[in-house]
Amino acid sequence: MGLVRKLRAVKKLLHTLRKPMPHLLLVDDDPEALDWLTELARAEGFTVSAAESLRQARIHMARLQPDVLLTDLQLPDGQGIELVSDIESRESTELVLITGHASVESAVAALRAGATDYLVKPVDVERLRAILRRVPRTGELRQEIGELRDELRKLGRFGHILGSSPPMQKLYDQLGRVAPTSATVLLIGESGTGKELAAQTIHDLSRRKKAPFLPLNCGAVSPQLIESELFGHEKGSFTGADRQHKGYFERCNGGTLFLDEITEMPMELQVKLLRVLETGSFTRVGTTQPISSDVRLIAATNRNPEQAVADGKLREDLYHRLNVFPISMPPLRERTSDIELLAQHFLDVLNKQESAAKSFSPAAIAGLYAHSWPGNVRELKNYVQRAFILADEVIDADLAPTAVAAPDSAPVLTVRVGTTLDEVGRRLIEATLAECGSKRKAADMLGISLKTLYNRLAAYKAAEPLDEIDDEEAPKPGSREEQRRAA
Repeated sequence: MGLVRKLRAVKKLLHTLRKPMPHLLLVDDDPEALDWLTELARAEGFTVSAAESLRQARIHMARLQPDVLLTDLQLPDGQGIELVSDIESRESTELVLITGHASVESAVAALRAGATDYLVKPVDVERLRAILRRVPRTGELRQEIGELRDELRKLGRFGHILGSSPPMQKLYDQLGRVAPTSATVLLIGESGTGKELAAQTIHDLSRRKKAPFLPLNCGAVSPQLIESELFGHEKGSFTGADRQHKGYFERCNGGTLFLDEITEMPMELQVKLLRVLETGSFTRVGTTQPISSDVRLIAATNRNPEQAVADGKLREDLYHRLNVFPISMPPLRERTSDIELLAQHFLDVLNKQESAAKSFSPAAIAGLYAHSWPGNVRELKNYVQRAFILADEVIDADLAPTAVAAPDSAPVLTVRVGTTLDEVGRRLIEATLAECGSKRKAADMLGISLKTLYNRLAAYKAAEPLDEIDDEEAPKPGSREEQRRAA
């Protein structure tokens, strides 16, 4: 056994020796900057090429594609961001921009163009070192995420999030793409859609996963204390400050900070947050000494952010800085095919915790599908916990969630308690067909494929033919659909 371990160690060492050093291309028209950046990069294990213009940089890139492209934004013959078009593979080359002329617009443009990070002159050496130490892992991390994504797709989950519906598959793709980068993310969605779980997933799939992930709900902290919570304070800086306090930005150095309900942050503090995002430094309350912090920010809101800007709840410049990679969290009503999966997961967790073996009856499952879930996944989780406590062995229809009236513009389907799941499904499909007048539209509304709809109609022995109805085709005279409409 000892020999096997030694052979594996030798094999690993040989693999490491064969692996080439990562290559970095520096582009800056300041010779002194090129000199010290070259020394720093070589000390971090990079081979280095240097260029003073776009033209020289393109010559270097034609010879050898770098693992990292570190470029000044303003160059004699153009802007460093233009070199993005010369990168052969955005999967294998990381772009880091440096500028002495920082602005919200340039930062957002750089990050949206694919920059891994954005540094302001004079460059913070420790922050740059941290970036370079993470960069060589990015390509491997993307490959790992891709493999993980394929495996978990079959299980209906991704990171901390559950669901296999099409809206969730789209969400997983977005999370998988943005996680390996340092881009700021803005999560937009109703309360209870899982924004914090999405933020935690991004962190766990990023190069920062070994560093802290700290969540802060901006609406749950009083306006008088939130600045101290974010940036910390010195002893004696205000009444009650009897000791030095390190804030979230300081404790989260190297990790990810999740700011929920960002539109509830006081406007004067939003200015300071914007400055931290632009400069990477902050000051504790009660001092003027700047402190550097390498933090990735993920923000979230349950408001329409553009409306929040119009209402004076969110600064427009901060919104544009946060909105580098916006992600919309789908509400539960748009992913109804996940309801049973989620409910069963929550029940399994409770069964394991309490050493129980409770289950849902078919009628209870039908009740879950009939509910509109205005509180989204959080409401579903709370319902399962209540039903678990009240049920003996089987969670039955009498414990189904209280129905919530649908909007006036939408038809309402009334279901008697105790109706079987098959009957509920049949009535729901027939009512949806009657409303849409088209099988294709009905299938889209129900969140199922056209083939599945045909199969279910056949099982219910529907009177109308199984051939596809065109969107514009009217109900045939005497058909069940026309009779229902006439009634």
